Amino acid sequence: MAKSTESNNPENPSQLARTPLYDLSLELKARMVPFSGWEMAVQYSGLSNEHQIVRSQAGMFDISHMGKFGLRGKQLREKFQSLVPSDLSRLQPGQAQYTLLLNAKGCILDDIIFYCQEPDATTSEERAVIIVNAATRIRDKAWIVAHLELSNVSFTDLSPDKILIAIQGPEAVNYLQPLVADNLTPIKAFGHLETNLLGQPSFIARTGYTGEDGFEIMVDAEVGKELWQQLLTAGVVPCGLGARDTLRLEAAMALYGQDIDDNTTPLEAGLGWVVHLDSKGDFIGREVLEQQKASGVSKRLVGLEMAGKHIARHGYPVIFEGEKVGEVTSGTLSPTLNKPIALAYVPTKLAKIGQELEVEIRGKNYPATVVKKPFYRSPNRPS
Repeated sequence: MAKSTESNNPENPSQLARTPLYDLSLELKARMVPFSGWEMAVQYSGLSNEHQIVRSQAGMFDISHMGKFGLRGKQLREKFQSLVPSDLSRLQPGQAQYTLLLNAKGCILDDIIFYCQEPDATTSEERAVIIVNAATRIRDKAWIVAHLELSNVSFTDLSPDKILIAIQGPEAVNYLQPLVADNLTPIKAFGHLETNLLGQPSFIARTGYTGEDGFEIMVDAEVGKELWQQLLTAGVVPCGLGARDTLRLEAAMALYGQDIDDNTTPLEAGLGWVVHLDSKGDFIGREVLEQQKASGVSKRLVGLEMAGKHIARHGYPVIFEGEKVGEVTSGTLSPTLNKPIALAYVPTKLAKIGQELEVEIRGKNYPATVVKKPFYRSPNRPS
């Protein structure tokens, strides 16, 4: 989710938008910051505490700023296939695919999740929910409408009417289950279902952006407010964008606008696993990716571990033999590992595990080593 000056308030473009949970966050003394055109909580009780709570118990995040689209129609997955490099035909209802919208250069317009739902019981139309990044929602919407064959397909922007709450951590299922009609235990990673929550319709997915087990819940605004309050009363700790960033970086999950953007391809970004060249037909950017796969890429996104406590931040130069060879895209002091970690693009020849590099920090160079991603793999993730 890239930072953006784009406003989501059409009546006053200069005014930051606020989620329906904004007032509840203020009551909890959250520190608010501008993010992707929204005024969002960056932390509540403190970044380190929130981070550790998610790793050990459960925390909840207001992610209502993210884009939420609904699609339905005959042969929906087949028609959407041309927009993404992943083979959606193998998805069954209740399954989801992390994938990418690509431009003609094979570069990433956005990373999205495509949730394949049960067909409409009356019309047998296929249905899907798509979650996109906040800063790219308007662009994504225009891109999908422009490139999707919309004959017999309806597109609905659910973003203004729905709240999205993520509850993440090894205890997430125990906190959420008492509020939900159906049993959540059988849901696998990237599984989802439509069920009643607090007696009202809801969409619940076992996905997240923390590297932990957990769920993302999409409901109407008033239901979402009640859910937030009930989880808070039960002891779930509210968490902000700060902890979300350190958690996702430990899990080496890409942040759109920093680690991936419309000038990087999936193969360069280490996302080749979502590119299914052998099992699907044509899609936007396919020719470029075929060429890259055949000839190899010139740069790769790698994990770096810094020596000492020097933190490599976004935009810092990566140095090899005195010359700048790349750039850091994300970096932090890992609360779980207690060491500085970073993601960076470097030439492919320098992308091997164990490669010694340097990062320039405020005019001085400090040692860094290419390490395997992710930096941290939680034992709590469902299969």
